[in-house]
Amino acid sequence: QICLSLVKLLFYLAHSPLGSIVLLDFQPRQFVMVDGNLKVTDMDDASTEELSCKEDNDCTLDFPTKSFPVKCSVVGKCEGINEKKNLFNAYRYFFTYLLPHSAPSALRPFLSDILNATGDLRYGINETLKAFEKVLHLYKSGLYLQKGPLHLKDYISLKGFRAVEEPDYKCWPSYSHLGCLLSVHSAEEAAAICNSQLQCQSFIVTEQRTWTGRPLASFQSSPTDLIPDANAVVYIKRSASLGERL
Repeated sequence: QICLSLVKLLFYLAHSPLGSIVLLDFQPRQFVMVDGNLKVTDMDDASTEELSCKEDNDCTLDFPTKSFPVKCSVVGKCEGINEKKNLFNAYRYFFTYLLPHSAPSALRPFLSDILNATGDLRYGINETLKAFEKVLHLYKSGLYLQKGPLHLKDYISLKGFRAVEEPDYKCWPSYSHLGCLLSVHSAEEAAAICNSQLQCQSFIVTEQRTWTGRPLASFQSSPTDLIPDANAVVYIKRSASLGERL
């Protein structure tokens, strides 16, 4: 969410009515999340000036660990240098730390492609935004899910009940520090996740939603005490002993 919001912001800056705007003091502390959107807190160091040049050699874009050649345009400006500087800073301060983590395994190759392409400045901001929107579409639609054996058949579904909320085993990247709370596309995906975790014996798909509209599923290490809830369904592994809880 942070990276996509940043890319949308940089897309606007690259195509603003004032021309291409560069953020000269590009640091994470210069940004803040407001209602799920990344905002720049200080525009004092923003500039629409693009470096003047006479030849391509005047346009090298230097960073502490990398340098990039930039073309000198016919009007004597380093072509797209503001956009490239913003994008590489997004890569070094945000993408490097946030993109490799927490995505479903099937989507990680797409994010690796974005990371590598922006790190080498092979993508401009237009291509980067298009790549992010493709990943978001795959994520929201569930099209990234690989066809395989159905896992939900390994579970008994109990409608009208939910598990008692209490601290349980932890997993990454959980939305709760008290247990294992993950975003899923469906109960089938939740069953696949539960089957992949040795501790997991039951789960419930909650009514909580993430910013993408996907539900959160709570995974538990044993079939805990159940309480009536007309709107809930708890899924328990057939191999798990229900004992007297039912």
